[in-house]
Amino acid sequence: MHFTPLIKTLALSAALSTTLIVAPGLASAQNNYPSRPVTIIVPAPAGGGIDLIARVVGEKLSVKFGQPFIVENRPGASNNLGTAVLANAKPDGYTIGIVGGSHNINKFLFKNLGWDPQKSFEPIVYTHEIPLVFAIYPKLPVKTMPELVTWMKANPGEAKVATSGRGSAQEMAAEMFRMVSGAPVLLVPYKGSSAAHPDLVAGRTALYIDTISAIQEQVKAGNVRAVAVSTRNRSKALPNVPTAEEQGLKGYDANTNGGFLAPAGTPKEIVAKLNTEINAALKLPEVRAKLEAAGIEVQGGTPQAYAALIQSDLTKWGKVVKQAGIEAE
Repeated sequence: MHFTPLIKTLALSAALSTTLIVAPGLASAQNNYPSRPVTIIVPAPAGGGIDLIARVVGEKLSVKFGQPFIVENRPGASNNLGTAVLANAKPDGYTIGIVGGSHNINKFLFKNLGWDPQKSFEPIVYTHEIPLVFAIYPKLPVKTMPELVTWMKANPGEAKVATSGRGSAQEMAAEMFRMVSGAPVLLVPYKGSSAAHPDLVAGRTALYIDTISAIQEQVKAGNVRAVAVSTRNRSKALPNVPTAEEQGLKGYDANTNGGFLAPAGTPKEIVAKLNTEINAALKLPEVRAKLEAAGIEVQGGTPQAYAALIQSDLTKWGKVVKQAGIEAE
């Protein structure tokens, strides 16, 4: 009986000793992060919006941490290929990635993704929103959104709307436009903006709801006419172009957005450290200037806020896909 308190004391002491031996090792690994190069997976070709963000922010992270943050482009399969690589990477913080708008759309378009937009990842930070522009063939007798809708209804055979292919932000924006406006929409798929622009400029298509980063130079050159931007707020890149909602398309809000993710299971301490430093990089004047010049609206915030945005977008685009009658492949 007299030995029981002593045994309990020794047991507790041993447990504490074990904790003190093990925990500092774990804490040290996380406190010393990163101790070697970090890979940033970009599931899209070089030169696009998320590639630019990855490179600009990655450069700042390299300076801050004293370790290279290396951008690795893994395009293909509507951005699913690179996203799958990220989802299956070791969750140790040494492979992270940045995704765009297709991340919250592809779940409804493909049956066997091999990853889930929520379960397979740890959100790090919401980095960007890229508004879309309703760009029309400049010789159309149209200058406003109501005039565009009226013209399309009067000319259903000519209501050709270019898109960047299945599941693209441009296709989803066009489907949402059809739903909200009631205008006829004849979708014409292209392999990206560079392929679609010549036909729009020549009048072979009437409308292209393209990302502002891709279409703004065509707008400024007068090759196409900007009728509206797709987001709730006007774009800093084209401040004189009103929003679709301002012009009567109530509830219309489409964009391509995204941010940094890590594989599910990445330690919260590492996610928090990356969140802090990426937010700091996004606040730097030179970073904001470079991204805003490309039509990118810089964001930021907590991992929890980014998780909430992903959920909101999944709900929105799930409804659009269902109402449009699009079936998963």
